[in-house]
Amino acid sequence: QVQLVESGGGLVQAGGSLRLSCATSGGTFSRYRMGWFRQAPGKERQFVAAIMPSGAGTYYADYVKGRVTISRDNAKNTVYLQMNSLKPEDTAVYACAAARPGNIRLYEYDYWGQGTQVTVSS
Repeated sequence: QVQLVESGGGLVQAGGSLRLSCATSGGTFSRYRMGWFRQAPGKERQFVAAIMPSGAGTYYADYVKGRVTISRDNAKNTVYLQMNSLKPEDTAVYACAAARPGNIRLYEYDYWGQGTQVTVSS
């Protein structure tokens, strides 16, 4: 079974940086489109970023564009989310997700991690 496990969350002051990691197993990582989502208390889940299987294409939500970089290391079966210039409104549980080959909808994913908490203080 495909499993995704996030790490790297924590407490950071506004303006700081965090690097989230998502380790995957049980599938062919290099064939999956990978994404990051976030959900704050009382809010709906938001798309953050996505990266194509080869890493050649990346996509970002407007509210993180310029502050966030998604990347992947197919040799390590791991996807990353580098977040800089963090704001209190970035506070949320961040989860990674994987889309099977043939899933062509950017915002739809087949497998999900449990999430890691990111808290940005002001």
